[in-house]
Amino acid sequence: MQLDAADPHFGGQCPDAGCKNLLLKAGLRPTRQRVMLSELLVVRGERHVTAEMLFSEARHAGFPVSQTTVYKILNRFTQAGLLRRVAPYGSRSFFDTNTTPHPHYYLQREDILLDIPEADLLLVNVPEPLPGHDVSRVDLIIHLSRKPS
Repeated sequence: MQLDAADPHFGGQCPDAGCKNLLLKAGLRPTRQRVMLSELLVVRGERHVTAEMLFSEARHAGFPVSQTTVYKILNRFTQAGLLRRVAPYGSRSFFDTNTTPHPHYYLQREDILLDIPEADLLLVNVPEPLPGHDVSRVDLIIHLSRKPS
């Protein structure tokens, strides 16, 4: 079951309705690992997290979980529409708790992904999709590097 863009995402729903209910609504069984990781995802509100970051947070919180389990759960949350995967380069991925379409800055040397304020961007002349295709989403990532001092 995919959640549509109008549904709340991790950044706002879990504290009010409970992470178990959010997982159930997304068609996911609320296992102990899924509930714990979903709670860790919402503690800081909307954000971009890597599997390594979430694994570290889980270990710091005293929750014994393997890095493989964290990867699998993040991928499952993404498939269910609870997270949005953003891959600024290669195989490295960030998972965004804000699943609405929005652009990003990627700070290359710092390995940080940031939202671009919507007021700062105007996208015009989006090309027509190929015949027989629809645009499913548009990802815009602007890679930034620090100027030499």
